[in-house]
Amino acid sequence: MIIRRAKAIDLEGINKLLYQVCMVHHTGRPDLFRAGAKKYTDKELLVIIGDDEKPIFVAVDEQDTVLGYAFCVFQKPDGKGALCPVKTLYIDDLCVDETLRGQHIGKSLYEAVLRFAKEQSCYNVTLNVWSLNESAMKFYEACGLKPQKVGMEVIL
Repeated sequence: MIIRRAKAIDLEGINKLLYQVCMVHHTGRPDLFRAGAKKYTDKELLVIIGDDEKPIFVAVDEQDTVLGYAFCVFQKPDGKGALCPVKTLYIDDLCVDETLRGQHIGKSLYEAVLRFAKEQSCYNVTLNVWSLNESAMKFYEACGLKPQKVGMEVIL
């Protein structure tokens, strides 16, 4: 397995995983997530793939088949308000093909993101996880992540 920056040739594999992620969320919160949808259009994905401020990492096998991905975004408050101007690498989405989970692909992707963040002089790596996704929460806790903040809601 190789972990590298995503390329346009990875579009089909990334899309397959985006649909899987949406289905997990739809199953847990059908009031918020539509079945059979994905987060980005192909055009948007190609723009993101070329954006160094939004790096996407893919885990691929010897045939260059996408096994998993990590969408990341650099964030840095301007320092004018209450937040310190620390450079953060935010993991917007991390997914491993549902048929390949348990093979440490996610852990390898996460560790590659950490190495990249350190190389880029980031202060921290953050992410959000939906509370409906218990397996993802357990995975992130096993990777050493701790809650930073909690989003709450009331449905009206």
